[in-house]
Amino acid sequence: MSYVSKVLDGTCPKCGGTKVFKAKGNPFLFKMPVMNERCSKCNYSFHREPGFYFGGMYMSYALTVAEMVAVFVLGLLFNVGFLSIFLAVVLVVLLLSTFNYRMSRLMWLNLFFKEEDEL
Repeated sequence: MSYVSKVLDGTCPKCGGTKVFKAKGNPFLFKMPVMNERCSKCNYSFHREPGFYFGGMYMSYALTVAEMVAVFVLGLLFNVGFLSIFLAVVLVVLLLSTFNYRMSRLMWLNLFFKEEDEL
């Protein structure tokens, strides 16, 4: 399995048998995604060490900036007013917040996965 497919599937980086997140979260209900502690098939720990996912915040930041720039450029292409573009950017950022959280953690977890990890 490739890195991209592992991230998009959201499964264990070691065996691909268990979803990393048991709940996807909902920005409308103010619910954050919830991670499983370990893979139920291979016992791979999704919580590597304290502070492991701090680096994932940079990936989340990059995703958010890319989304904001895309909405801004689309607004300029369609000749939309700046207030409308601003409101659209805020709306997109809020709607995709839980998606960015999940994707950034999955990218970070898969980025540092090595076959010899046995934690």
